[in-house]
Amino acid sequence: MVRNESPAAQTLTEEGIAYETLDFIYERSRNFDTLAKNLAAEVKKRAAAGDVCYCVEGAVSEDRAAGLLMARGGVAVIEGVGKAAAAAAAAGLIGGYTAVSAYEAAGLPLSRPLVVYDLDDRMLAGDIKLALAERFGDDAPAYFFTEGKLLSIPLFEADRQARYAGDTALVLPAEDLLEKKRFTFDDVVAVLRRLRAPDGCPWDRVQTHESIRINAIEEAYELVDAIDLKDADKICEEAGDVLMQALFHTLIEEDAGNFTTGDMLTMLCDKLISRHTHVFGQDSAAGADGALSVWEKNKMTEKHQNTFSDAVNDVPEVFPALLRAQKIAKRCEKGGWKRTREEAEQEVRAALDALSAAQDVPAALGRFLYTAALLGYKAGGDCEQALLDFVKTVQARYTAFEGRVRADGKDVNALSPEERAAYMQRAEDDTRA
Repeated sequence: MVRNESPAAQTLTEEGIAYETLDFIYERSRNFDTLAKNLAAEVKKRAAAGDVCYCVEGAVSEDRAAGLLMARGGVAVIEGVGKAAAAAAAAGLIGGYTAVSAYEAAGLPLSRPLVVYDLDDRMLAGDIKLALAERFGDDAPAYFFTEGKLLSIPLFEADRQARYAGDTALVLPAEDLLEKKRFTFDDVVAVLRRLRAPDGCPWDRVQTHESIRINAIEEAYELVDAIDLKDADKICEEAGDVLMQALFHTLIEEDAGNFTTGDMLTMLCDKLISRHTHVFGQDSAAGADGALSVWEKNKMTEKHQNTFSDAVNDVPEVFPALLRAQKIAKRCEKGGWKRTREEAEQEVRAALDALSAAQDVPAALGRFLYTAALLGYKAGGDCEQALLDFVKTVQARYTAFEGRVRADGKDVNALSPEERAAYMQRAEDDTRA
């Protein structure tokens, strides 16, 4: 039971061995998954009436229908030379390599050296080319293998060849790190490990968590700045810098034997799955607010926070003061320490009165700023971002104010109260327009 157009069918014909093709299964199957199920079902139906031999092109392990048949038991396997193995041998790949059917390659974390077999269609070859180019680059060196012949090509020519058939494969050999045009997460780890190796970079080798601690903060702020600028290229660069900081700290711990990059990634994925029980579990969530509530409930469980006090005291002390104040205000409110808007506004007025009278200025100022953060939370605002945005407004208004005063040949510190008020109003009008 093979396909008429396959080399295996031609061999059987030449040897005078009778066989029946399953071409009609190919013609009625919608996709590769359906094809495998339909082929296995047909073979099982024939096997119910007696012994049957199901022949495949290449290795049995490369055929999904054969895999489904083997799962039922009572099947004898006579292995052949795999399509991937034939292409790998022709390309000179010795040792380990990744082999995958072109019909199953989409979305897989592929690595080189790589053999993609079952490349029996030009359109499929185009899809594979695009997927691999995203990972390895358009000009990645490759081999196109068909009819036992090997052709050296750049990857972008994978869908520009004359023939595509069941034995066609694409081979991407291993490539030296310094020759690559595109890199993967594993490459980043490899570069950092090389830098921290005994014969690597003297500066990178001696760094500790403490010595580069501030770098993580600086890089995070630079990413936020790029986001505010809506600069996609800069976001791409700064996101990479933030990733590098996280990996650098991970490799320091790896060198100390405490945990590995794999441990870090495992913890991250476990956290994402366990906190999104409305996606991966039995919880439900209505909208973004509902999803956030589920996340926070799961986070408290995960961190063994048995009381709201545990959550309140878990806000990192290194946060900017206003950000920390708003997070603590939010958690206090969720823990039952609620104040009405009117009560919060009374707190603000009391704090302002104390400031005006210069009474215990630090305490009054802290009371005012914390209550402002609470009001911001109640209004659904982001206090840290709101203050940053308003500071930019002040900068723009002062620049406009000074520019107008200087344009009139005056000194900003020698204006009358009336002049100052007029210039300030004009500056506000300028920046509001």
